[in-house]
Amino acid sequence: MSYRNYLSRHKVALAVSLTSAAALLVACGGSGDGALATTPLPQLTAATPSAFSGTCADLAPRISSQANTSITAVTTVAAGSLTLASGTVSIEEHCRVQGSMFTRVSPVDGQTYAIGFEMRLPKNWNGRFFHQGNGGLDGNVGTAQGNFGGGVLTNALKQGFAVLSSDAGHNGAQNTNAMFGLDPQARADYGYAAVGKLTPMAKSVINAAYGKAPDRSYFGGCSNGGRHAMVAASRYPTDYDGYLAGAPGYNLPKAAVANIAGALLYASNITTATVTSIADLATAMTDTERKLVSNAVLAQCDALDGAADGLIQDTNACQAAFDINRDVRTCTGARDGTCLTAGQKTTLAKVFSGPTTSSGALIYSSFPWDSGYSGGSSAGAMSGVATWEFDAPFNRDASAVAMIFNTPPGTPAGFNGFNYVLGANIDTLTSGTTATSGVYTESAMSFMAPPNPTQLGTLKNRGAKIMAYHGVGDAIFSVNDTESWIKGLNTNNGGDASNFARLFRVPGMGHCSGGPSTDQFDMLTPLVAWVERGVTPDSIIATARGAGNAGGVNADVPATWAANRTRPLCAYPKVARYKGSGSVEEAANFSCQ
Repeated sequence: MSYRNYLSRHKVALAVSLTSAAALLVACGGSGDGALATTPLPQLTAATPSAFSGTCADLAPRISSQANTSITAVTTVAAGSLTLASGTVSIEEHCRVQGSMFTRVSPVDGQTYAIGFEMRLPKNWNGRFFHQGNGGLDGNVGTAQGNFGGGVLTNALKQGFAVLSSDAGHNGAQNTNAMFGLDPQARADYGYAAVGKLTPMAKSVINAAYGKAPDRSYFGGCSNGGRHAMVAASRYPTDYDGYLAGAPGYNLPKAAVANIAGALLYASNITTATVTSIADLATAMTDTERKLVSNAVLAQCDALDGAADGLIQDTNACQAAFDINRDVRTCTGARDGTCLTAGQKTTLAKVFSGPTTSSGALIYSSFPWDSGYSGGSSAGAMSGVATWEFDAPFNRDASAVAMIFNTPPGTPAGFNGFNYVLGANIDTLTSGTTATSGVYTESAMSFMAPPNPTQLGTLKNRGAKIMAYHGVGDAIFSVNDTESWIKGLNTNNGGDASNFARLFRVPGMGHCSGGPSTDQFDMLTPLVAWVERGVTPDSIIATARGAGNAGGVNADVPATWAANRTRPLCAYPKVARYKGSGSVEEAANFSCQ
């Protein structure tokens, strides 16, 4: 299916159920948010397209004098050289600008650091700038195209945005055992400072290319990229007009420590004397047992939204309806995939309620029961939820917590993730995320988390908007944590922040994509409509990526679903409920209530 036909077929999906642009938007408070005000929020004007001036080769000398910046290459990328959605959607001709900023030698570890970046500048520019936040520990300059969602058939570059991507101030080699965490400036750049340095440079390059600065600027990403978006909304509220935060790990250091604690909880159910491999830990909860739990959750919660269709829309009601001890059979003999042992149930209850310190203090967040707990099982090899629970603690979280999120950092040489996790003192790791020292004056929670994320008065009062989306089945960053954020915003805005901030939960979806879910959606187009035309997004249509999907097949889509099932993703706290008639495969037969 062509992109044009896709848009024609799913045009409602880009901004369905959007309220009239003429609806009055009531502002909440002044610069400190606070009580309701009587005046509407400012309405930002729409961006206007502009053609590229000259050729890519002509651009090089015009941008060579950027402050603290080295431009290493400016090249032409021919139409079709870059594609998305399994190669079915072609990106038009554009210029690729590569460079680095603020090259320096660290006085702490002697390593050379710089903020590497690339920009993609379309010849047919829509007048907008998109800053792409990347995932994980950064350290690599991802292709600057502004992807979002699972297998989406469009992206920011395809839509005509000028797009920026960066490595956030360190390179891949410095990611080995999170070595860059030894340098306090690299920590700050990774957390927030690189964004502040890159933004004016990128806007200057855009001005040189098109003869004007961007009319409207947007920041978006998922996972750590979603964290970047949340941090930018809090620290740089005047630099961008729209912020798109997917699965925002805005409390990432806490989540990493909690995931290590979760691994230790799972390990407590292993009868072997020592965990020597990821495979050993994975025996604590097999794919079959994970599916057993998911089916039990579905049995109790599936019909709460009016339709027994394999999707749990009413997440909050499900938490009261499901009981792990009552609704999953307890093994009276050997584990055979039809039951859980008492120890397994105890562990799962602790994992979902959120690991705690020895004093009982919650380290990070609770997680909701959802059918997405089986996400990844259908792929055969370890993937999805199992990867986050059994692989990530050793191969991602251990070095990040030890070197980046702890003060002072550990020693990268000879670091062993297995030994670190299995010998971890969770109380010590937790306190380390807020510690400082003479060299490391910012704690991990200071440089990684957005300051005052529920106080966004500057962003709101200038007419900017923020949208977040989060998979309910996400096993590493909890949708409950993101709900806490939107609840906090509501509290600080007279009980309702929906005139500038909205959260969309994605039932069944794992971390950024996947899981038994409808995970193919475009959040950027509705955000632009909200920012520039005042069209408020009440719901977004999402599609399942079943067999034949042009954006790539999601192996977690159940065989009992229509391959192209659609659902409305509702603005929190609303839930998609079945209207009582019509096919359960079609979004039109559900409404947000």
